[in-house]
Amino acid sequence: MDAVYPLIATVVAYLIGSLSFAVVVSRVMGLNDPRTYGSKNPGATNVLRSGSKKAAIVTLLLDALKGWLPVVAVKWWGDAWGLGDGTVALVGLAAFLGHLWPVFFGFHGGKGVATAAGVIVGFEPWLGLASLLTWVIVATFFRYSSLASIVTAIFAPAFYLFGHHVAWNAPSVMILSLAVMGLLLVWRHAENINRLLAGKESKLGAKKP
Repeated sequence: MDAVYPLIATVVAYLIGSLSFAVVVSRVMGLNDPRTYGSKNPGATNVLRSGSKKAAIVTLLLDALKGWLPVVAVKWWGDAWGLGDGTVALVGLAAFLGHLWPVFFGFHGGKGVATAAGVIVGFEPWLGLASLLTWVIVATFFRYSSLASIVTAIFAPAFYLFGHHVAWNAPSVMILSLAVMGLLLVWRHAENINRLLAGKESKLGAKKP
């Protein structure tokens, strides 16, 4: 029976991750569906292209929250149900996968940057801070959200692995989960990578028709 609890936690995390807040927030605020303009990606960066910074910020926070919540819920209350580090890593990955392939939105999801950030903060707040700083530095200097996300996705597992030896004592399952998310993030940014190489990628704050 104990083996059922990790499965239940994972399914719940996936369902939470499947809430596409870019679409929900846009509908509530009377904006166009983000899947119909710009990059057609249901994420905060594309919502920003609608011209509504408020909608983009709300989307960003809610997408991050849905990655953070399942992780910290298991960390805070999982011991009573026999849920350990393996389940923490699994629910984080499940929430991320829910954002990429949301069951409530025809499995057409975003790239998962904000949700991955929420998962990372849930795993370890200091890792979240290091990843955030990496994103901000790259985005500030180059003005490309996609490039900042790709670099952060690559660096996050390395940061965690370094922390495992220095201070955080990170379980290997967490590193594996981060590595899988990192690979998926880079894969989801394949078109962005091609546009970056071609010099055609949109910069932060730019509107697309």
